[in-house]
Amino acid sequence: MKKYFFIVFSLPFFTAAQQKAEQFDSLFRAHPDFSGVILVADNNHIVYHKAFGLRDFSKSSLIRKSDIFELASVSKQFTAMIIMMLKEKKLLEYDDPVEKFLNIPYKGISIRHLLTHTSGLPDYQDVMDKYWDKTKVAGNEDCIEYLNRYAPPKHFEPGEKYEYSNTGYLLLASIAEKASGRDFVELCRQWIFVPLKMKSAGIRTPQQKAGKKNFVTGHIYVKEKGKYLRADSFPSSNYTLWLGNRKGPGRISAAAIDLLRWDRALYNGKLVKAETLEEAFSPMKLNNDSLSGYGFGWVLRNHPVFGKIVMHTGSNPGFSTIIVRMTDRKKTLILLSNNEYRNFGEMVRQAENIIGY
Repeated sequence: MKKYFFIVFSLPFFTAAQQKAEQFDSLFRAHPDFSGVILVADNNHIVYHKAFGLRDFSKSSLIRKSDIFELASVSKQFTAMIIMMLKEKKLLEYDDPVEKFLNIPYKGISIRHLLTHTSGLPDYQDVMDKYWDKTKVAGNEDCIEYLNRYAPPKHFEPGEKYEYSNTGYLLLASIAEKASGRDFVELCRQWIFVPLKMKSAGIRTPQQKAGKKNFVTGHIYVKEKGKYLRADSFPSSNYTLWLGNRKGPGRISAAAIDLLRWDRALYNGKLVKAETLEEAFSPMKLNNDSLSGYGFGWVLRNHPVFGKIVMHTGSNPGFSTIIVRMTDRKKTLILLSNNEYRNFGEMVRQAENIIGY
C-alpha cells in the first residue's frame, strides 16, 4: 500500500516538474543567443538544469552543466555570511565601528552600514583607477592604503540612504581577517565551501583560473564585428587583473550545482542559526526610519504571489549572474551567463514567472 501511495502522491509533482521543464525549453528556444547554465529547484528537487552555448567562442567548445563561472557580486552573500559567522562566534558585533578593526579616514561607520550599503563610502575603484600603478596587482591592503592617502569625501552620512558600495564589502573582508586572524580566502574555503561540499567554489587567481579546464571564458558582443570576443581582450576589462587580489566584493567562482548546495544550506541551519539568517533577510532601517531594500548581502523583494524573495545579481566583464530564492515557497533560480547576454534581465523575469506560477 505504501508503495502505491508514494506513486500516486508523487505523480502530481513529477507531472508539474515536466511541464515546467517544457516551459523552460520553450523559453531558451526564444533566447538562442544566451550562453550559460540555468538551474531551477523546487523544494530541494532539481526541476531544470541545462547548459547552453559555448565555453570559449573562439574554440567552439560547448558549455557543460559542471562548468565554473565568475559569480561577480553574487559573492557578496558569502562575505556577509562570514561576518554573520564571526558574530555568532562573538568575534565582532554588527554595530562595531569600522575603526575598531581598520584604519580608515571615515568615522561613524559600523559593520552594519557596510553590510547594508548605507555607509556613504566613496568607490575605492575610482581611487585605484586614478592613482594605482596598473603594472602591479592590488589587494585589500593597497586599496585601504589609497583610501587613506587620497581620502575622497563620503557621499553621505552613514545610515542616511542606500547606495550600492563595493568599498563596503572590500572592508568587510578585511574586517573578517582582523577579527579572525585568518586569511579571507581560507575562511570562505574552510567555513563554507568545504563543509557544504562546494567542490567547484573558490577565490582564484588568474593563474588558478587558467589551470581549470572547465572555467568558462567571459565574452562581450562587438556589434561592429558581429561576433562575441573574449572580455579580457578589452582594456576596459583590465581592472579585473590589476585589482586581481581584492577580496570581499566579488571574485568567488563556482558551478551552478554548488550554488544550489549553498541555497540548501540556508534552509537547514548548517552555517548559522535561523534567527541570524532572519536578520540578514530583513531590510535596514535608515536614519529617517524608512526601510531600504537590502539586507546582509541580499536584495529583498516581496511579490504579491510568490511571497518573500531574496536575490542578488552579479556582473563582471563578459559575465552576468543571478540567484533568486523564493523563500516562502522554497523555489530557487540560478542563472550564470558568460556572454553578457543583452536580454538577461528579461529572461530572468520570464524564468521567475515560470517558477512562481
